[in-house]
Amino acid sequence: MYKKIILLVALMAICPIASLAQSDAVEKALEQYNRALTVDAANQFFALLDREQFTEEKIQFSSKVPTDSVRQQVWYWASEWFYDQQDYNQGKDYGLKALKFYHGDSESKADCLNLLGCIYVRLGDFQNAATYAKQCLNIDMASGDHDRISSSMNTLAGIYMAAHQADEAEKLIVQAIEHADLAKNPARKAVLLGMASEIYHTLTKEEKALDYAQQAYDLEQKLGRSLPAAYRLDQKASALMGLKRYQEAEKALREAIPVMREHGDLHSLAIASNHLGTCLIWQKRNDEAFPFFREAADLLVKMGDPVNEIYSRRGLCLSLWESNPDSARSELNRFNFLKDSLYSSESAEALARLNAEFGNDQLTMENEQVRNARTRDRIIAVALLLLLAAASWWIIRRQRHRQQQHINKLMHEIERLKAESEAARAAMASSQPDITDVEETWPDDEPVPTIVGVTENEFLTRVIDFVNDHLEEGDFGLENMADHFAMSVSTLRRRLQDATGVSPKSYIQAIQMQRACNLLDSGLQIADVAMQCGFTEPGSFTRTFKRVLGLTPSQYRTRA
Repeated sequence: MYKKIILLVALMAICPIASLAQSDAVEKALEQYNRALTVDAANQFFALLDREQFTEEKIQFSSKVPTDSVRQQVWYWASEWFYDQQDYNQGKDYGLKALKFYHGDSESKADCLNLLGCIYVRLGDFQNAATYAKQCLNIDMASGDHDRISSSMNTLAGIYMAAHQADEAEKLIVQAIEHADLAKNPARKAVLLGMASEIYHTLTKEEKALDYAQQAYDLEQKLGRSLPAAYRLDQKASALMGLKRYQEAEKALREAIPVMREHGDLHSLAIASNHLGTCLIWQKRNDEAFPFFREAADLLVKMGDPVNEIYSRRGLCLSLWESNPDSARSELNRFNFLKDSLYSSESAEALARLNAEFGNDQLTMENEQVRNARTRDRIIAVALLLLLAAASWWIIRRQRHRQQQHINKLMHEIERLKAESEAARAAMASSQPDITDVEETWPDDEPVPTIVGVTENEFLTRVIDFVNDHLEEGDFGLENMADHFAMSVSTLRRRLQDATGVSPKSYIQAIQMQRACNLLDSGLQIADVAMQCGFTEPGSFTRTFKRVLGLTPSQYRTRA
């Protein structure tokens, strides 16, 4: 029991009660929003983040902001919050929820992708981390923003390094530093120099690693950033240990660890404690190493980081081997369990570094055996993935073909309704007397006639007319349409879906595409067609047109 009390006191020393209370308040506000999904609940959540100075500026929504936009922002910042709190699983869940509400290739979407890449690195899932980081980099490269490009390249380099592809990481970090120089952002460059130090340490180019770490540390000191400076000291210590300059490494780590503890960065604290424990082991000071490995292991278990925990377990085993063999064997069992887990989760290469550091022959033999098994498993997995990919491609292609056929039917129906409506109006106009001299008798304050009671064809004709009349202004959405027809959005949505058999969005898109085809046939420039069909930029119009009809606008125009 006394051990639990000591551990609780230690954790309270690391995380001040005030900080815990603030975190609890933010999480309660988030829970309240998830239950209510209202703008007021969202604004209360952001008010707390602003009070904590977590956001750069106060975020507040009006009641007119679309619900999806509010959800996107709340869940993105929830992901940021949990990442900062080092609760990576919660951060991942909210980041994925937010990602569903981003449309197009925007900078805000890139931010969410970059955040997910960082979170998956912390969780040791490098495949997903790389997937999201690459998507982010593609968006940033298209933007031409050197600062954003350098940031996303740094994230991707970190993922490659964590996955033990240091050669690929080196290529990226060199380019990232060049972009940071063009952006003239010293804070970003300090981060990149630190990453370069870690990469060159992994490549055992220790002199280069030490040089980059020192440059990064000097920049952080100049900027007055104490916590990032502590990170650079940790990176510097890694290079010094690679050069077997253990006393200098120990000095750097003992300077860095208190700063990390003071700022509550528990993940960096755990990694630095692992490094200090290793430094002391190399100096044959096993008893002094034990408490650093112990604290690191406890923190890493709490954060769910098996990749770094394995170093703690090996360090505990070595530091206890002579003084407490039973406890040492217990730690060795945990080490072996993690080793097997890491192999099965594609992170086993981390053990190669343990071999280099501790020279364990048995591990070498086990590594070879497991790698042979993994090679076989990978061949089977690749074959299954290829089959799955082929099946998925066929299903998607078939669904897209059906969707295109359905949209084409809708477009023909829309064209027919328009033609009938125009013919009916022409006939009505020819049969009515000339009333140009008659004063308008419809009062200005009378409501617009509703569509209650009209036939289905008349209803669809009015919808088509409304959309076509409002495409260029961009106000052809359901809310404006419902106001125009003096009915609720839900009623309009239900009636439109009942009449067409598709969602209102799909039907409106069919109206846009039908108009686009007519305009393309008339010879109008594609950019003008896009604008007259409700698209703000031609690229978005081209992508939508190809997805719906299977051809680009240019291909449609030149078809046989």
